[in-house]
Amino acid sequence: MYQVTFSNQSMAELNKLDKLAQLEIMESFGSLTQQQLESGLPNIGKIHRAGKIYYRLRTGDYRIYFEILEDGTTLHAHYILHQHTLADFVFRFKLPFKEETMFEQEDNFWNYLESLKK
Repeated sequence: MYQVTFSNQSMAELNKLDKLAQLEIMESFGSLTQQQLESGLPNIGKIHRAGKIYYRLRTGDYRIYFEILEDGTTLHAHYILHQHTLADFVFRFKLPFKEETMFEQEDNFWNYLESLKK
């Protein structure tokens, strides 16, 4: 069993969710074993990015991007992203990714895109 830590982004995203969604994420993420990560379960993928191996755990409507830290006993969640979002797509397909990519979660961004249609 792993120790689990969260980045600022993943903790902020987790805090936005209702308690049931938080529990679902914590249950699926916190119960991972080394065997599950190595066996390649259908809901777990690997992404090689910037010299690191990130794992992508699909749980409910969310995607958790995490890595195993050097100590081998800690999983560190870098990002918790909603499925089918631009941020999830960008990270998954190894496109240039910065924290600014999270702009899509702002209502102002979507309002701006809607205004372009007019």
